[in-house]
Amino acid sequence: MLNLLLFSASSYQDSPYLSHTKEFVDSFLNENNVVNEQILFIPYAGVRRTYDEYEEKVRQGLQKDNIKSLHKFDNFKEAILNAKVIMVGGGNSFELLNQLYKNDLLESIKNSVMNGACYIGWSAGSNIAGASIKTTNDMPIVMPQSFDSLNLFPYQINPHFISGKIKGHNGESREERLQEYLIINPNDKVYALPEGCALKIKNNTLKSVGFKDVKIFTYPMQESLLKLDQEYTY
Repeated sequence: MLNLLLFSASSYQDSPYLSHTKEFVDSFLNENNVVNEQILFIPYAGVRRTYDEYEEKVRQGLQKDNIKSLHKFDNFKEAILNAKVIMVGGGNSFELLNQLYKNDLLESIKNSVMNGACYIGWSAGSNIAGASIKTTNDMPIVMPQSFDSLNLFPYQINPHFISGKIKGHNGESREERLQEYLIINPNDKVYALPEGCALKIKNNTLKSVGFKDVKIFTYPMQESLLKLDQEYTY
């Protein structure tokens, strides 16, 4: 059983931190009957703030007092095993995956979610729900044991997707970077999440929720859309 809610980012346009996600998070928790359950937050992607600071920021952003960060538990694996809701914040995907490998938690999270725990992520937290972090936008500030991630969703995820070149930027566009990935990995798919949207996955169905369609890229660089609020199978 899979229940995933994967946001592109923690903010949308000029909205306060996580405010654009709250309606969708509340609905997701309600439909899975876990509104009153403790939410286990994994803060490892947060490099520029302490884990305590990150936990508090998420509590305030979602207006929820039932969020508790993994670092406050004595037994990390036990906490994950008992969790009904796992939430993974954004930041740096390489450091997030690095810490999950260092603490031997990747399989624990995957098993917990496969056995019914709800999973909510944004940015790096969404990125690791896919097959690998090879389509992250983040700088590789640390080398994890592997780029392989949770593989809950068996395709690549690219959060913060912005189409075209930013004025004054002479490097590759996001499409060009993703095309490079697909040339090397022609059998893969990349689900690109524009800001303001989320990928909602339940078992083998998925839909785009929020404010934007999700883009799907396949080799060599063919584009299709996961249209807002329409349900698809994969």
